[in-house]
Amino acid sequence: MDAETPRAGELSLPQEFLLLATDPKGGGPELPAFVLRVGVAGAVLAELELLGAIELQGKRVRATGAAPQSEFQHQVDIIREKSRPHTPKRWVAMLESRAELHRLYEGMVQLGIVEHVGEKRLGLFKTTRYPEKDHAPEAALLQKVQAVLGGEPSDSRTTALTALLHAAGLLDKLFPGADQSRARALTKDHWPSRAVVDELRMVRMADAEAAT
Repeated sequence: MDAETPRAGELSLPQEFLLLATDPKGGGPELPAFVLRVGVAGAVLAELELLGAIELQGKRVRATGAAPQSEFQHQVDIIREKSRPHTPKRWVAMLESRAELHRLYEGMVQLGIVEHVGEKRLGLFKTTRYPEKDHAPEAALLQKVQAVLGGEPSDSRTTALTALLHAAGLLDKLFPGADQSRARALTKDHWPSRAVVDELRMVRMADAEAAT
């Protein structure tokens, strides 16, 4: 895939996913915490593929060494320095992180898209919310995805975003009644999203077994 670098001021793919996965008024996640973290990890892989920093070779992810510097250089370095390459699912499990969610949210705070709101419980800051301050970026993303679901041509970034939303189970919530077969057709070959689906399936199976 050709390298696609976001222009200055644009959101990265993980930030786009996170913005759409956050309640615009309340500022809390629209997904369970583990689904959100796994979805963002998949979005990081998708972003790095768009940048040309990584690629899928057979069943393993490898760094290409040919990408420009980005805010996800840390993840590129981790992938490059592993002595043995891993599967996409394994990388999703390794890259999911609460700290990364916080970093991405705070980046959107700096851009003036969301605001940081702390909630006090027993005198301590226990939770943080990120309600929208500027709805325009989310509205533009929703418009792009809706157009693609309606049959319009899709660029690779919008295809990746649509695939990730579908993998995380968020597409139905954002676009009730939309043609899901269109989403499946667009995203069936998007390996970062398949990795999200596989990892979420394993987590849910493990939870179900622990509950019995």
